[in-house]
Amino acid sequence: MAERTLMLVLHDVAPETWPDYEAFVEEVDALGQVPISWLVVPDFHRRNPLDAHPGFRRMLDGRLGRGDELILHGCYHADEAPAPRTPRDWFMRRVFTHEGEFYPLGRDESAQRLEHGMQLFERSQWPLHGFVAPAWLLGPGARQALAGTNLTYTSDPSHFYLLPDYQPIDAPGLVWSARSAWRRGMSRVVSEKMLARHRQAPVLRLGLHPVDMRHDFSRRYWLSLVTRLLEDGRHASTKIDWLKRNVLVSSAAA
Repeated sequence: MAERTLMLVLHDVAPETWPDYEAFVEEVDALGQVPISWLVVPDFHRRNPLDAHPGFRRMLDGRLGRGDELILHGCYHADEAPAPRTPRDWFMRRVFTHEGEFYPLGRDESAQRLEHGMQLFERSQWPLHGFVAPAWLLGPGARQALAGTNLTYTSDPSHFYLLPDYQPIDAPGLVWSARSAWRRGMSRVVSEKMLARHRQAPVLRLGLHPVDMRHDFSRRYWLSLVTRLLEDGRHASTKIDWLKRNVLVSSAAA
């Protein structure tokens, strides 16, 4: 695959996180045609129902008009299940993250939340191809429920997975832990090592979070990195456009 692609992905997109992203998005737009993949949460922490924010929805309508992609990102982005009972579940749900919404859910509850999000996209007339679970965590029940939808893909930090069979496709991603100064410093070191390792990778994903935008050090790193990758010859693309060009066409032909 000759084309080398950059994907800029904004996580946890909701009315309350938009002020974190707004100035950064303006700076990215000033670079030229850099399509963005937006991971949209239907009701972030049950306090951001998108139906109650018409102005925010109009902004997302405008992003679609620019060639961006909107992706379903959980339903509430909060782990509301009963307390974990095993050491592994305790680590995953209380140490690794408190927001792994789809990790503890069974198939039926997962299906209901997926349907809630898909109906929102349908009412809004937003094309929907992908789902990304909060913290990239899918439990067995959620995997079954997601396979039963008509969505095209999901992803984790290093792969795309074509649905319904979860066929893996290598897609390395960079992500920061930006909640403290030492974490931001280590994240920069790790990111630069990953960039060197994956310099020739066909696709490279940049996974940004609202907290990254709240610190000048991390926000400027991401903007500089987008600029560097474009100057290095990478083509910016949304997730679904890259999959259509490089994967789905060949899969259909096979």
